[in-house]
Amino acid sequence: MGRLEGKVALVFGAGPNIGGTIAHFLAREGAKVVVADMNHDAAEDTVAFIKGKSLTAHPVQANATKAEDVEHAVTETLAAFGRIDIAVNMAGRVHWSHLLDMKLDDWNESVLSFPTAGLLTTKYAAKAMIAAGHGGSIIHLLSTAAHFGEASGTAYTSAKAALLSFARSAAMDLAQYGIRVNTVTPCAMEHQLWTLMKDEIFDPDWQRPDRMSFYSRDDYLKMLPLQRFPRASDLAWATVFLASDESEIITGIDIPVDAGLRHKYPTWTPGDHTGVNIKDYAQQVRVTRFGEPHEKLLPQSEESAGDQT
Repeated sequence: MGRLEGKVALVFGAGPNIGGTIAHFLAREGAKVVVADMNHDAAEDTVAFIKGKSLTAHPVQANATKAEDVEHAVTETLAAFGRIDIAVNMAGRVHWSHLLDMKLDDWNESVLSFPTAGLLTTKYAAKAMIAAGHGGSIIHLLSTAAHFGEASGTAYTSAKAALLSFARSAAMDLAQYGIRVNTVTPCAMEHQLWTLMKDEIFDPDWQRPDRMSFYSRDDYLKMLPLQRFPRASDLAWATVFLASDESEIITGIDIPVDAGLRHKYPTWTPGDHTGVNIKDYAQQVRVTRFGEPHEKLLPQSEESAGDQT
């Protein structure tokens, strides 16, 4: 506790999984947090949760891909708390399609959204930090898609790779001002077991024949050396570290929060030797909101999964 005492953070993304959990953990470590989201109700819900913990937070409605919205969010942060030391961005739109079927509008929306949000959140947060005469920490959330090719994922991988390269260059541009820019890369997340991937657990015959890159969560789990999916809390702890003075000499890096996936030998499948499987794993998973246990996930029924997107 207290690792971020006296600091002010602006977090773009307010869902109860990644964005809300990061906002909660930053506040828990002493930061005053402004939560920005396209959906004002989502921002309000996250702020209500944080305030319910007797912590400090303020909501603002903002689309991180629109300059006027990001500028407004920064202005609101300064008005509410007088400064900004930390900015966290995870905004963007995802479109999956085989490249032969990719629509140009979908391509433009997806490929431009992630680096555009990266540019705007970095630019306006950095300007506020420079004007105040102090440094800061800017953190962007990536995906393994930034580092690998993925079938039917040309738009998404291109967008995340662009954001990765942007962050590295931004770190060089802003180093002279004492502003650090880093990234955090998760792989498939545990909360996706009760959001995007729940059908696969509840229905053993579930398939996605439209995706050439089809693989199951069981396949994915078997590839993870640490034998579990990253949780929102894992991303939040990495973000807290990069936001704190503990990492004051670190800039331009990417932290993989992926259970060892990126650095293992590609043909090694750890789960083939340990016997880990998605059915047993899912029975032990606890649904979380804002990084805290919410309810038990029951693979036998969708009723317990709830709306956790």
